[in-house]
Amino acid sequence: MIVLTAFLAVCFAPMAPDSGEADFEIRKNIVYSKVADRELLLDAWVPKDDTLHAAVLVVHGGAWRSGDRKQLGGYANALAKRGFACFAIDYRLAPNHKFPAQIDDCREAVKWIRSHAAEYKVDPDKLGAIGYSAGGHLVCLLATTGEAPSEKNGQVDTRIQCVAAGGAPTDFRTSPDNGKWARYWMGGDLTTVPDKFHDASATAFVDKSDPPIFFFNGTADELVPIAWSMSCHDALKAHGVKTEMHQIEGAGHLLAAMNPEALDKAYSFLQQELQGQAKVPAQPASPAATERE
Repeated sequence: MIVLTAFLAVCFAPMAPDSGEADFEIRKNIVYSKVADRELLLDAWVPKDDTLHAAVLVVHGGAWRSGDRKQLGGYANALAKRGFACFAIDYRLAPNHKFPAQIDDCREAVKWIRSHAAEYKVDPDKLGAIGYSAGGHLVCLLATTGEAPSEKNGQVDTRIQCVAAGGAPTDFRTSPDNGKWARYWMGGDLTTVPDKFHDASATAFVDKSDPPIFFFNGTADELVPIAWSMSCHDALKAHGVKTEMHQIEGAGHLLAAMNPEALDKAYSFLQQELQGQAKVPAQPASPAATERE
């Protein structure tokens, strides 16, 4: 309980920049999609200069049934300080909204960012994503299922160029308890809705055209065992796609989300792939340090 309280305190801390002049502004409560009568919102970290910037979509965790765009504000703040435009999103949650609602919303966010690239100072050809837990799963699935512009996706490119995924389950085709644990999200188990478990599995769609993916996972994570991320990591390697796996020795699911070394490596990976450089951050990498300034 102490660890959980600390995690929530970090993630939901105010997103104010430090006392010096920030190089970005935060715009909140922006509607990026409407589904029936539901407005889906995002918060945007927008650079103040007039050049185009690489961008990162930030996707929260919460077992696909809880959480919101504020959860990983620390990640977005840290990345904005490294020169990215960032977009932290809400998405529809289970059990009211079953899969694939969550990934559909992420794809709509990708399309919205590209459609509003000029307004938010984004280079539409340099779009990455970061997520943790369920968010890590969703950004991996985005990476392996993106499509070139077509009538199907409204002539907007849904491919992304780089991903950092923490504590991310990536393969549901074999699942504990025959997938009964996921009924609230899938609407059934592996026997009754096998196609859904397949379609949710990033590993199932890996091919040589996928973007680079950086994984980080605690070795003591019992909620999302490291093998659940390793499946996709190994498949990417087998197809010649750049991928890295950072193991956080002795860390469980919550502590891994805040690990300074893992986050610094994740942010640097995004910088290298999207900006062509790995800048040394002016501030510590952990979301805790970022948010307390």
